[in-house]
Amino acid sequence: MHRSAPRLTRILACAAVPVMLVVAGCSSDSGDKDKKDSSGSSSSSTAPSAKKSESTVEPAKFTALPNPCKSIGSKTVTSLVPKTKSKGGTTANSSDTAYRAGCSWNGLDDKGVKGSQYRWLDVGFTRFDSDQALGSGATRAQQDYTKQVAKAKAAEGAKKVAEASVPGIGEQATKITYDLAKTSEDFKYATIVARTENVVVTLTYNGAGYAGAKTPSADDILKGAEKAAKEAVASVAAATAADSKPDAPSGSAEPGASSKASEKATEKKTS
Repeated sequence: MHRSAPRLTRILACAAVPVMLVVAGCSSDSGDKDKKDSSGSSSSSTAPSAKKSESTVEPAKFTALPNPCKSIGSKTVTSLVPKTKSKGGTTANSSDTAYRAGCSWNGLDDKGVKGSQYRWLDVGFTRFDSDQALGSGATRAQQDYTKQVAKAKAAEGAKKVAEASVPGIGEQATKITYDLAKTSEDFKYATIVARTENVVVTLTYNGAGYAGAKTPSADDILKGAEKAAKEAVASVAAATAADSKPDAPSGSAEPGASSKASEKATEKKTS
């Protein structure tokens, strides 16, 4: 019995060794597998978020502004501002005309004893690029559009202020009309604020009668403003189209100039 007990102990001890090795081996394999699974799942879970962070805002549609003093046809300017001091207009000061530009015209049509008619027309353009932090150009233009409408409605000294939407001018447009007394005369004002994609166009037309001349009608002033605003908005697309062509001066074409050029080219080919 004394001899068999130690022998039995040795047999049991030897038999236990393979079991321990198997358990150790299994635990090692499962640990490696768990590490692989966890690393795989973590990498797959982070991939979508990485892609989301790389997403960019929609690029701005218009990349250039027109020459503001050529954004409205010369015939329109002459009809709205008779006896204008400068048919070519007066360019507004701007630190960067690629993003902000403007032009104005004014004139006094003196009719002697019948009095005089004064008119003023100005147009301004503001372009917005898309920015990852600030949003798309169209979104930024939308925000500025709202600000410009509010600014026009808050004109100092304005009376009988009225606001309404204007269909057919850009993506959206608002007309603001009001009366304003200055230089001892009653002026009729009409401002059109329009947005075309990532560009905001603000146009103001006003007039008054001097020396006994009648004050212009609000309807005539508004119609003139809407006509000029349509031409100004159309010139934005033409400026970007010209800018995308090689060796083409940006925004230098007058409304309708591109169609005239194509007609001349056709005549040359025919001849």
